[in-house]
Amino acid sequence: MPALASKVAIVTGASSGIGRAAAKLFAAEGAKVVVAARGKERLDTLAAEIAKSGGEVIACAGDVKDEALHVWLVETAVRSFGGLDIAFNNAGTLGEMGPTPQISLGGWNDAIETNLTSAFLAAKYQIPAMLDRGGGSLIFTSTFVGYTAGMPGVAAYAASKAGLIGLTQALATEFGPKGVRVNALLPGGTDTPMAQAMIGTPEGRRFVENMHALKRISVPEEIAKSALYLASDASSITTGTAMLVDGGVSINRT
Repeated sequence: MPALASKVAIVTGASSGIGRAAAKLFAAEGAKVVVAARGKERLDTLAAEIAKSGGEVIACAGDVKDEALHVWLVETAVRSFGGLDIAFNNAGTLGEMGPTPQISLGGWNDAIETNLTSAFLAAKYQIPAMLDRGGGSLIFTSTFVGYTAGMPGVAAYAASKAGLIGLTQALATEFGPKGVRVNALLPGGTDTPMAQAMIGTPEGRRFVENMHALKRISVPEEIAKSALYLASDASSITTGTAMLVDGGVSINRT
């Protein structure tokens, strides 16, 4: 039986990278999916691919900083598919990068709102819908940056993503007794448009690859498989974790 048969899932940041891979995998594993991202054209392309493969999908274009989007996503899941079991809140941004004294307040706020406040807004509406189903699985995409390693020039990114781990732990204890599991997924270097923007050059990519114990960065499909584990009943006893899926970058010193 497919791992997510009869489940309903929301996936944000679904138009590219990890979110796109996860939306396709969740659908292939039997979930009905509501996908969200800012880019409507790429989101519609994803939805068409899922539908062509026999999956059930609804695309909702919008910005995760907008509270109304989260209301819309949950209402769509409940109205169209009968409820909500899984939410993979994956949308995020690197934010403004550079020496911290030169980061603008606007750049800082944008990273916090996109990476952390949006997660609060998502949980605010997703959790009640999950409680109506007797429980569910809530997943946030964090990072090893600011958790097991510090990196220069990304203070807003690191702070906002580290905040997700605190949110994860608080929600896991608050709603665990009611059947809602909450986990943070912490990828290492992953071949996504965001990572390419951060790495910048072939030399930079080789440097980042060498930081990992596996001497390579992941592809989005590998991270999506870990998200599938957290979404599925295979992880029924797993909650409140900061789950490293990082190719060994957190422990490598070679």
